[in-house]
Amino acid sequence: MIMTQMIQDRLAALREVMRRESIDAFIFPSTDPHNGEYVPAHWEGRKWISGFEGSAGTAVVTMDKAALWTDSRYFIAAEEQLQGTEFKLMKERVEGTPTISQWLGMSLAHINGAVVGLDGYVNAANEVRGLAEELRRQGGITIRTNFDPLDIIWKDRPEIPLNTVVQHPLEYSGETAESKLQRIRTAVKRSGAEALLVTALDDIAWTLNLRGSDVHCNPVAVAYLLIDVEKTILYINKVKLAPSAADALKAAGVVVEDYGNVVEGLRHFDGYNILLDPNQVNYALFSAVSAKKVVEAASPVPYLKCVKNEAEIRGFHSAMLRDGVAMVKFLHWLKPAVEAGGQTELTVEKKLTSLRAEQPLFKGVSFDTIAAYQEHGAIVHYEATPETDVELKPRGFLLLDSGAQYLDGTTDITRTIPLGPVTEEQKKVYTLVLKGHIQLELCKFPNHASGTQLDILARQAMWKEGLNYMHGTGHGVGSYLNVHEGPHQIRMEWKPAPLQAGMTVTDEPGLYLAGKFGVRIENTLIVKDFIETEFGKFLQFESLTLCPIDLDCADLDMLTAEEKQWLNDYHKMVFEKLSPLLNDEEKEWLKTNTARI
Repeated sequence: MIMTQMIQDRLAALREVMRRESIDAFIFPSTDPHNGEYVPAHWEGRKWISGFEGSAGTAVVTMDKAALWTDSRYFIAAEEQLQGTEFKLMKERVEGTPTISQWLGMSLAHINGAVVGLDGYVNAANEVRGLAEELRRQGGITIRTNFDPLDIIWKDRPEIPLNTVVQHPLEYSGETAESKLQRIRTAVKRSGAEALLVTALDDIAWTLNLRGSDVHCNPVAVAYLLIDVEKTILYINKVKLAPSAADALKAAGVVVEDYGNVVEGLRHFDGYNILLDPNQVNYALFSAVSAKKVVEAASPVPYLKCVKNEAEIRGFHSAMLRDGVAMVKFLHWLKPAVEAGGQTELTVEKKLTSLRAEQPLFKGVSFDTIAAYQEHGAIVHYEATPETDVELKPRGFLLLDSGAQYLDGTTDITRTIPLGPVTEEQKKVYTLVLKGHIQLELCKFPNHASGTQLDILARQAMWKEGLNYMHGTGHGVGSYLNVHEGPHQIRMEWKPAPLQAGMTVTDEPGLYLAGKFGVRIENTLIVKDFIETEFGKFLQFESLTLCPIDLDCADLDMLTAEEKQWLNDYHKMVFEKLSPLLNDEEKEWLKTNTARI
C-alpha cells in the first residue's frame, strides 16, 4: 500500500512537470546511456516511476494513463508489482497487445500536435528514429529528446558510481590493450571508417583490459571510448582509475578525459568519418557528432570480444572447475538440509553464495540467484524477497539458476532439483527439457551457422507435446565480464550472428506451468572444431559446466540410446574432474549421482 501511494505521488509529480513543459506523454526505457541490460541505480528511472523491478520493460505515462510493456519472462512478476498502481501491463508479442506507438496514437488522438518526450541519452538512435516515424503516422505526433524529468522529480536520485577501476591481468585477458586496439582499427577500416565510438561498457572493459564495479554483478565501469587512426580517448571520471590502471592506459597511448566531456569531444571531432552503431549509440551522442560522414554499422568490438583466446578458454575451464566444486558441495548439503526443516529460497541462495565465496579468485555472483520453489519456478526471472520467500519442503522442484564471477571466468548454470517425490507431470516435463538440452549439446553444425538455425533441437521434443517456452535458448558468456554477451544467440527469433570456434554459449531450454512449477536445465558451452570435409568446416559444442544433472525425476524410458550415452559421458567427465577436489563423503555422493545409466 505504501509503495502504491509512492508510485501515485511520483506520477503526480511527473505530470506536473510534463504540464509545465507541454509534454503529453513520456517514455521510460530500461536502459542507460550505454544501452546496458543491467544499469547503475542512477539510470533505473523506469523502475523508480513504475515500481516494476524486471530488467526489461518500458513504461509510458500520459496525463491520464500509464502502461508498462515487458516480455513473457516477467508477465507474472509484473502483474504482482504493478497491482494497485495506474500502470496497465502490456504483454509484448501477445496477440492483441498494441505497440507503444499504437497505444500512444490512441491515447493522444484527442490532442492536436501532441508531443511525446524521452531522454535522448538513454534511448538508442535507431529506437528513437523508428519511434519518431511510427508516431508521425499516428496523427503527426512529435518527439522531444532533450529533457529528462527525473532530474527534477527524483529528489534522492543516486549519483553515477565512482567505484575504483583496476587493470585486468594479462594472464587472464590473454591479449594486450595495444593489440586489441590495433585489431579494432583494422576492422573499422574494413567498414570504410577511420574512427569508432564505443559505448557498451563491457566492450570498453574488454578492449582496455579494465574491470570495475559500477554495475551490479557486472565488472564494468561507466565510460565512453573514442578510437581513431591516431589516438584513443577514454571518457571516464579520472578519480576512479587505480594508479596501476592509469599507468597501463598511459603506456597503451590512451588519453583520459572526463566522462562529461564526451559530447564536446564528438562536436569537435575533426576526422572525415566515424563508425557509429545506431542500435547501440544513444540518440543524444549520435546527434552530437560533427563528422562529415557517419558510417552506420554494427560495432566490430562484440564480434572480436566473443571469440575467446587461449588464456580466456583456460580461465573458463579453471573457473568452471571451482564453480563445480561449490555446486557439488551445495547439492550434497541440500536435500538433507531441506528434510531437517527450516530452509527457504533465501537461505539456500545464501548457502550457495557462501560456498562459491570459499573458492579462489571469487569476485561475486554474476547475476542475482534465482532460487524458485514449486510455483515460483514458473516465474522465469523470479527473485526471492523477504515478502515472497517460502520454506522448502521435501517434495517437488527447486529451480536454481545461478552463477559467479571469478577473476579468470564467468559461470552460469541452472539445475532443477527434486527435493523429494514429484508428480508424473513434473517427471514428463523435466524429461522433455532434458531431451532438448542434450540434443543441442549433441549438435554438429557448419562453421558460421546461426544459433537460430540450431534452436529447434532444444524444442522439438516439447513441440511434439504442444509445449514451448518464450525465452531464448542460449546466450554468450563474458570472460570475467557480463554474463549475457552477444552478438550470437540461440533463439527462435532470427539472429544472424554466426557461431565460431572459441565462442561461449549457454544451453538452457525450459518449460513453465503457471501456478504449478518450472523446469530449466543449463550448461555453459564452448564452440569447438569438429571435422573438415569437402563440404567445409564443421563445429561442435563442449560443456564447460561441471555439475551432475539429477536423474531421480527423469523418465529414462523417454530418452534415446544416444541421449543416455551423452549423459553417461558427461557424468563420467564431471566425476573425473571434480572428485580429486572433494572430501571422501562428497566424492561418494558425486559417484552415486554420476553413476552410469
